[in-house]
Amino acid sequence: MRPQSTDHFLELIDRFSGKRMLVMGDLMLDEFISGRVSRISPEAPVPVVNVTRETYYPGGAANVARNLREFTQEISVAGVAGTDAAGERLLQLLGAAKIRTTGTLRDPDAVTTVKTRVIARNQQVVRVDRERPKALAQEQLAEITHYLERAVPEVDGIIVADYGKGFVTQPLADEVCRLARAHRKILTVDPHPHTCLTWRGVTAIKPNRLELFSAARLPATEPVEPVSNDQALLDAARCLRSVWQSESLLVTLGDQGMLLFEGEQAPLHLAARAREVFDVSGAGDTAVAVFTLGLVSGATPSEAAELANRASGIVVGKFGTATVTYEDLAAAFRAPNS
Repeated sequence: MRPQSTDHFLELIDRFSGKRMLVMGDLMLDEFISGRVSRISPEAPVPVVNVTRETYYPGGAANVARNLREFTQEISVAGVAGTDAAGERLLQLLGAAKIRTTGTLRDPDAVTTVKTRVIARNQQVVRVDRERPKALAQEQLAEITHYLERAVPEVDGIIVADYGKGFVTQPLADEVCRLARAHRKILTVDPHPHTCLTWRGVTAIKPNRLELFSAARLPATEPVEPVSNDQALLDAARCLRSVWQSESLLVTLGDQGMLLFEGEQAPLHLAARAREVFDVSGAGDTAVAVFTLGLVSGATPSEAAELANRASGIVVGKFGTATVTYEDLAAAFRAPNS
């Protein structure tokens, strides 16, 4: 990368500060139980973990907000949290991070999704999910729509993070798209493979491989090397862009990197940047957060994709539901041979 290119990316990162962002989607609580394994259980052939620490982080759409908060202060989340202990803890964590929750509804009938990961020797032993997906009720949709009508004009960009837990429905998708178009706001969607919603007219889509094929309503295929020869992937991307009429599409492909589709240009492949992979938890959240921040800060889609690719390469080298800081991302561009 030429020195002037480095300076340009550093300038883009500086522009992140002060951007006003709204994140919508399924809010979750991530729990990490860390401990030591010294023996196998006499009851079953499984390890016995002696717990030494329990930590909690905002998860799902709340983790997207947490990633954004590393770069700018004006972050709001819209979603549903239960009135259970997990919901209370989640809102406390968001409040401590100074993430606004005015658009988050409390539902006594909802069970706040909790993903518990048991960790020993820096490896995940098991994951336990506690959830009860619940579709957004009509009166809740009306309340969220009322909030969006006030919030959307005041923000620079919107991210919808759909985890298939029921908050994101087609009526809500239609309202968000309508408001984003009316107020000319950047809208990025990270879809879920099981909801099969339509997001016509969004600015950008950020699926992973499985989500791409599902959204395009095509059967998923095995990855092909090199990515440029993966015709099924290319066809699915073109199909989805045609139906949703999005300006750009960024597909995250794990160790294959990312693939960007923009306008009539040839697909741009960005090789994976991770040197070591410790944990992929939340890597997609980091990618969609930084990609969208890049777009609202004046980056071209290819520049925003490069920012997202660098950020993802950093976050998978951290443990747990981690985030990338301003210093992390800036250092990645300042590094020799970056």
